[in-house]
Amino acid sequence: MADNPQDTIRELRELVVAYAQQETIEPLKGLGRYAGFGLAGALFTGLGAMFIAIGLLRLIEDEGGVHLTGNWSWVPYAGVMVLSAVAAVLAYSIGTRRKKKTTI
Repeated sequence: MADNPQDTIRELRELVVAYAQQETIEPLKGLGRYAGFGLAGALFTGLGAMFIAIGLLRLIEDEGGVHLTGNWSWVPYAGVMVLSAVAAVLAYSIGTRRKKKTTI
């Protein structure tokens, strides 16, 4: 322990500052990195889903031939929208599912 009260106060201040940094700043850095990877993953997943939906739309339009033209030209768009909605609901239900607690 320091003999001088000023040294004691200085040591206490340094200890409090070091503790505050350890308990606040470092966890926030980790949280920022975690959130950044999450946002990047969501962005790339969304882009991939969009490209798959556009590719499926073009495939249906191409393979539909003359049957899906004129008054029926909306069918490929509606089909892709329904499939995209089903995929979104399925992904949401899988993502929010909770594990059942097992009792022994």
